[in-house]
Formats: sequence, structure tokens, C-alpha cells
Amino acid sequence: MTVKVDKKLDCLGLYCPEPVFRTRLALDEMEIGETLEVVADDPAAESDIYSLVKHLEQEIVSSAKEGSTIRILIKKIK
Repeated sequence: MTVKVDKKLDCLGLYCPEPVFRTRLALDEMEIGETLEVVADDPAAESDIYSLVKHLEQEIVSSAKEGSTIRILIKKIK
């Protein structure tokens, strides 16, 4: 399945709370239906971003880990 990414957010080298903060700002700027790709290597980023997405009632399209890097696709649905 190929997902069109509308915005990419590189959070490599950033640590809590920066990845989740930047993810929130990026989602706030996006239109409904757009997809955000977040790439981070902070060990807390995955759970923090998942919690944020749930709180904002958005949708995790996919997530994949490669070594210490996590790639999360988030669709803005509201």
C-alpha cells in the first residue's frame, strides 16, 4: 500500500518533548485528509506520538522501526 505523504517531519536527534511538540504543530497546520510522515530516533517518541494522535483523534496509518529510528504516518481526519 502506497500512501501519499503531504508533509515530512524530521525529528532525528531531537529528544522529548520536541518530537511530539513538533508533530502537534505540524498537524495543526495541515488540512483534513493530509498525511504527515514523522521520523524520529528518541526512544520515547513512538509512545508519545501515539498518545498525541489518540488524544487529537487522528489516525495512525502505519509505523515502522528500523534500528533506533521510527517512521510514523499520521492521517489528519478531523
